[in-house]
Amino acid sequence: MDLIRLLFILFFFEFSNAQDVNWMTIEKAQELQKTNPKNIIMDVYTDWCGPCKLMDKNTFQNEDVANYLNENYYAVKFNAEGNSIINFQGKVYENPGYRETKSARNTSHNFTRYLGVYGYPTIVFFDKNANPIAPITGYLTPKQIEIYLNLFKEEEYLKIKSQEDFKRFLDDFESKFEG
Repeated sequence: MDLIRLLFILFFFEFSNAQDVNWMTIEKAQELQKTNPKNIIMDVYTDWCGPCKLMDKNTFQNEDVANYLNENYYAVKFNAEGNSIINFQGKVYENPGYRETKSARNTSHNFTRYLGVYGYPTIVFFDKNANPIAPITGYLTPKQIEIYLNLFKEEEYLKIKSQEDFKRFLDDFESKFEG
């Protein structure tokens, strides 16, 4: 009986610690920006990408990350090889080479190409007018993504004109995330 209780407690702890990001479409984020301007963060992933799945589990389900995103950003999840039709700033983007498959790679979506994304996972930040600011490629831990979340939350990134400016930003940065 004690083993069953222990397993239940571990199971409960594992899932009670997970936090949910309020993911939405890019169309919904653009609509919300009209009445409540916030920057957008887009998680660009593929179904076959192992680091993308790890980032979902270890970074986006981190309580500090999820809370920060939900409070300060419109969070968008986008499959870089999917077949969705994207309406972005008056243009329509599709994946004309898409083919139904469960495990193989697919062609890149035209919106992926527009964003200049060529590796996964990639996080793309957009300003309050839905203009792309910067893509950040690679797996990020909660502490690593926190730096970018703070840099792109407001217009701090506009103050970065050189490597020295970025170093100064990093030197002054104080992490508040636990994990």
